[in-house]
Amino acid sequence: MHSASGRGPAAIERVGIVAKTRLAEAAGLVAELAGWLDARGLRAVFDAETAAHVGVPPGRPTCSRDDLPAACDLLVVLGGDGTLIGMAGRVAQAGVDIPILGVNFGSLGFLTEITLPELYDALESVLDGSAEIEARLMLRARTLRGGSLFSDRLALNDVVITKSALSRIIDLAVTVGDQAAMRMRADGLIIASPTGSTAYNLAAGGPILHPAVEALLLTPIAPHMLTNRPIVVHASSEIRVQPAPGASNDELFVTFDGQSGHPIQPDDVIVVQRAERVVRIVKAATRTYFDVLRQKLKWSER
Repeated sequence: MHSASGRGPAAIERVGIVAKTRLAEAAGLVAELAGWLDARGLRAVFDAETAAHVGVPPGRPTCSRDDLPAACDLLVVLGGDGTLIGMAGRVAQAGVDIPILGVNFGSLGFLTEITLPELYDALESVLDGSAEIEARLMLRARTLRGGSLFSDRLALNDVVITKSALSRIIDLAVTVGDQAAMRMRADGLIIASPTGSTAYNLAAGGPILHPAVEALLLTPIAPHMLTNRPIVVHASSEIRVQPAPGASNDELFVTFDGQSGHPIQPDDVIVVQRAERVVRIVKAATRTYFDVLRQKLKWSER
């Protein structure tokens, strides 16, 4: 099994299965996939939501999405990038080192880049150790409140600080390492990983980073000063963001991968750095990262 982390093949006996909520097309595939795994002496372990939705027969092992990473050796995610991002955070939080195979039911995803017809070939390659598995950098975001740790979260794509819909422009002080980097007046700030560079960061005008690049991105959202531009810093950097002293910063909010978050108080400091853990994602054998970019961003069209 090829991997960016240089790890050799690991024995796979339990395969976790998660399908996007309310994905009607998943029912037939989940049953077929379970049969395929049974025929190879492998144990399918279902996310409880998926099991309830697709009607998995009684007696099949199930567990919550939070507990699933620790109960399997490989995770198969059926759906889209959002479903995979949610599970990637759970894998990292569980402290396990299992690969994730993402299968897209709709248009090709930046992360779920394996199509339905490629599913079983991709599974075979993981089982026989020939799959390319890419280690993706994750972000660790800590909120310090009154000098104490208030929250500690992991994110695959981004950490985003924004204002509420009715708030005025926000004023943030940003430090990189021990150096004051910028005071920024904008609608918000995105701190993105290379994986997250093709998500909200891209929509906000930030650059695309190849997943192998060891860097973090700071991208202002609709900056008041046009000279506030995105900046790329080394992945080892510690980024500290806080409401600028003396500024009116009502109703600030921080979100992690767009899936959870909390309000920011005036004295809060958001500290973002590279997480110790990576997420390992099975690559499609039939296309490169640039193939996916060309298809998703329609670079081939005239």
